[in-house]
Amino acid sequence: MDQCFTQQGQPASLTGKTALVTGGSSGIGAATVRVLANAGARVAIGYLNGEDRARELCASLPGAGHLVLRVPLDDANAQTRAAEELGTAFGSLNILVHSAGYTRRIPHRDLHTLTPELYNEILTANAGGPYAITRSFLPWLQRADEAVVVAVSSVSAYTGSGSNIAYCAAKAALDTTIRSLARALGPIRFLSVSPAAVDTGFVEGRNRTDLEQHAAGTALGRVVSPQDVAQAILAAATLLNTSTGVRIVIDGGHTL
Repeated sequence: MDQCFTQQGQPASLTGKTALVTGGSSGIGAATVRVLANAGARVAIGYLNGEDRARELCASLPGAGHLVLRVPLDDANAQTRAAEELGTAFGSLNILVHSAGYTRRIPHRDLHTLTPELYNEILTANAGGPYAITRSFLPWLQRADEAVVVAVSSVSAYTGSGSNIAYCAAKAALDTTIRSLARALGPIRFLSVSPAAVDTGFVEGRNRTDLEQHAAGTALGRVVSPQDVAQAILAAATLLNTSTGVRIVIDGGHTL
């Protein structure tokens, strides 16, 4: 069920609010797009290569005024154009969700495969990209009556265990960037949501059986779904009104 509830038991409402979800055509991003739209927001679906998926998703959303935007992680000119297009359509931006990212499954001992060039590429995609996009869209966040930026991070940021060493470093950099921006740019709120392995195709070669076997050894014994992450993002946008510069862990007890 795509709903988040207030303390009074009423569904959280984002009616009249606007949102941009990068990486919004699939996985956690697509789940977040649906949750935000179902709560009443007008949503811009940010994509890199998944334009067809983004347009199909956009057509399925409730309400009106949604749009799709090509928002690459490493193209400043394209980011500027996307910000201008969003500003024309929405006039301001209440919610920016950084769900786009990139990784490869590389054993941590395999330094031969993780070249310095690949390390920097992964760092840019997962930390530099969200920073650059935030910078491009900041004027529209500042025009909103209230605004929040939520970055999809990972427990890898502080466990040092993940798909590869560069990914762990990138998510740590992302968390620190979010904390610094929260201090510098209040009253805009900045938060990270930090899952462990999520049931998506984000990490090539990881399947449902792998996830279930791992989850069986955790406190809650269940696999984290894209919907779980999306609901945490919705909570950050609608309920956690005095939270900023912090990490919200949604890992099913993975790090206990």
